[in-house]
Amino acid sequence: MCKEAFLDSALIVCGTGMFLDATLSVCGTGIFPTVTISIFNNGRFWRDDMDVEEIAKMADKLRKNISKVIIGKEEQIKLIITGILAGGHILIEDNPGTGKTMLAKSFAKSMDTSFKRVQFTPDLMPSDITGLNIYNQKSSEFKLVKGPVFTNVLLADEINRATPRTQSSLLEAMEEKQVTIDGETLKLDEPFIVFATENPVETSGTYPLPEAELDRFLIKLSMGDNGKEEEMDIIKRYINDTPIENISAVCTADDIIEKRKAVKEIYVHECVREYIVNIILATRKNSELNLGVSTRGTLALLRCSQAYAAIEGREYVTPDDVRFLAPYVLGHRILAFGSAGDFKHNSNIIEKIVEGIDVPVEDWKAKS
Repeated sequence: MCKEAFLDSALIVCGTGMFLDATLSVCGTGIFPTVTISIFNNGRFWRDDMDVEEIAKMADKLRKNISKVIIGKEEQIKLIITGILAGGHILIEDNPGTGKTMLAKSFAKSMDTSFKRVQFTPDLMPSDITGLNIYNQKSSEFKLVKGPVFTNVLLADEINRATPRTQSSLLEAMEEKQVTIDGETLKLDEPFIVFATENPVETSGTYPLPEAELDRFLIKLSMGDNGKEEEMDIIKRYINDTPIENISAVCTADDIIEKRKAVKEIYVHECVREYIVNIILATRKNSELNLGVSTRGTLALLRCSQAYAAIEGREYVTPDDVRFLAPYVLGHRILAFGSAGDFKHNSNIIEKIVEGIDVPVEDWKAKS
């Protein structure tokens, strides 16, 4: 039995002498009930079981650990951490040899979780991903052999070299965190994260990912080219060493699950929510687009904005968070006329759309 008692405009004096508006929730009976205090610090929502500093510290540990292997990709690393804490999957597109697989493997090794890698090829079958029931003649029974999808972190390397039939085998796993094999539905362990790499669509031997699967990826990004200084640093670091062999895990599966829950408590002002919706609606009315952003994209931009704010050590989302993330969260969810899935072209369209939306001028730090 759970009883809730709310103290409207209750005043609590903290250690610094500040007066904070608070709501008290009491659950349970007996001598020692469970008490949760929800505090509004200068109008910003805060819970006693959430610590933004802890989220920022974990994100910084991940960033520093991966930077030992990947040079000059600070923005990409931060985006991937954002996607992980927002509870989504990551798609990395670029030319061969740009470090896509190494970046994904570095993240997998930095988290104390189970990890499996699948090299996608044209002859790969859906059952090679999900698993299948095999008949055992000795026992006269079918035995389930689970596929590599039963893991915490799955690296789908060069995902667009497999046929659409095989690509679609990940749809249920990515969205519902479960797999159905011969009519039996099996839950996947949490957290479940797909890192997928792909070559540009004009590369020979590739199959474009269908819109339904692209929409399942929370963030899509590219590695970008290195400058002379970065290339020199790579030679220096790799000339006598293999850095990925020297890094170890800096967080656990439980850490990720806990921080994901905390991210959902990051405050988003009503005007910032409206700003997100206005961007989404603008994609559906844009004359350059054949397909706008879906409702899944709306929630993706919201959740990523919360995660990014937490990584930056803030308890609230700003319009700048939304503006920065929009091309990476929405760029792969639109279909432009004549673009043939060109991510860079689509991202530029999203940037132009965002520039045309009025930025909130209200006090978006304050509780509405």
